[in-house]
Amino acid sequence: MTVISQIESLADASELSEYLDRAATASLAGIEHQAIQPGAALRFFEENLACDETGLWVARDGGAVQGVCMTGAWVAPISGERMAAVLALYVEADARHQGVSRALVQAAQAELRQRGISHLGARVEHNDDARISMGERWGWTRGWEWLDSGPNS
Repeated sequence: MTVISQIESLADASELSEYLDRAATASLAGIEHQAIQPGAALRFFEENLACDETGLWVARDGGAVQGVCMTGAWVAPISGERMAAVLALYVEADARHQGVSRALVQAAQAELRQRGISHLGARVEHNDDARISMGERWGWTRGWEWLDSGPNS
């Protein structure tokens, strides 16, 4: 049986450091243009733990980690508008298609609502049909597009 819990301390997050790196790398494949450095997700959590938009949830079945969801602030560079965003969402292959991603995101949304945050966004590569359709099944809508002039364009 899958249990979702919120990680609220740096000590608890530290125990997941290697897993968070793997989760961030898998979540951001195709979106980020450089490799995620070891410890980057844990450093982000440590530096932003006090921000309302920051959170970390873990799904476990027994003692085994099935997946994680990490949120943080997405800040518009000129206006400074802040929006909560899913920064990493990862579920182990053998736990996929069982509602674990949905449960992690629902737990994140519930906690963020308690903090007064009504919206949660996520970056998704434009042709990642699986993630896009997953979000749309949850009732999410496409809000904006990012245009990229980089080498993969």
